[in-house]
Amino acid sequence: LRRAMQGNETTVVEFIILGFQSVPEVQFILFFIFLATYITTVLGNLLIMVLVLIDHHLHNPMFFFLGHLSFLETCYTSTILPRLLAGLLTSRYVISLNGCFLQYFFFTWLAGAECCLLTVMSYDRYIAICKPLHYTAIMNGRCCLQLAGGSWVNGLLASAIVTSLMPQLNFCGPNEIEHFFCDFTPVVKLSCSDTHWIELVKFILAFFFTLPPFLLTLISYVYISSTVLRIPSSTGRHKAFSTCSSHLTVVTLFYGTLIVVYLVPKINTLEILHKVSSVCYTVLTPLVNPLIYSLRNNNIKKALR
Repeated sequence: LRRAMQGNETTVVEFIILGFQSVPEVQFILFFIFLATYITTVLGNLLIMVLVLIDHHLHNPMFFFLGHLSFLETCYTSTILPRLLAGLLTSRYVISLNGCFLQYFFFTWLAGAECCLLTVMSYDRYIAICKPLHYTAIMNGRCCLQLAGGSWVNGLLASAIVTSLMPQLNFCGPNEIEHFFCDFTPVVKLSCSDTHWIELVKFILAFFFTLPPFLLTLISYVYISSTVLRIPSSTGRHKAFSTCSSHLTVVTLFYGTLIVVYLVPKINTLEILHKVSSVCYTVLTPLVNPLIYSLRNNNIKKALR
């Protein structure tokens, strides 16, 4: 444990990420599980990106956004898993303050961008199903670029604001993070500064940058469901809903685990539940996304063949 002395204060200069140290007997098993997960995630998402680029049948708005989602998921999982794998392999779980803040910056940026991008994808399906005659005019190239770019910028803005405030906190007490990466709550609760203001800023930003996208996604699917149910033939209903079922599955998994992590009360008996849920939305969601889209989308399956 290294610390820097500033006057009469002892300032923490690095954190120890506890991760899965409570179960040391399965460290190597976890290493191989996470390694296989990471390799599969990266290869699966890279495959989708390559297919979207080279197959002209996939050059439409839906797959344009899917390509962005795959790129985002590759970056997203790469902010967490490589360091986690290094810790499991070497039993060294130390990270510097700046390294911790940097990891949180990229994690928050990509998570915020994913919330917006999932909303954009639901809007795309809403236009395709509810306003099919206007789809080409509305979802033109310029609109797609603006929607995708806006998703990245929104996530970047929210992340930059919160992360820029974190170095102003003082850390002079315990330096053990009860998590497997540098998330906001486990880090901030170690600070010996007054954290009410940064928690308020984070709450406001989370409210404005995640709740509206979630509500817009929900509203889009209400309209989509209403339109699909009015289609007279069962074949038509099945075909219409199958075009957005993959996206709906991803949205449910992503937001479902986020709700468990950030809204379920933080009590000791639920600590394991929070860790498992965090693994789901940071590790499993990027893994299953390419599987869901490749297995449930006929265009992707044709491109693969």
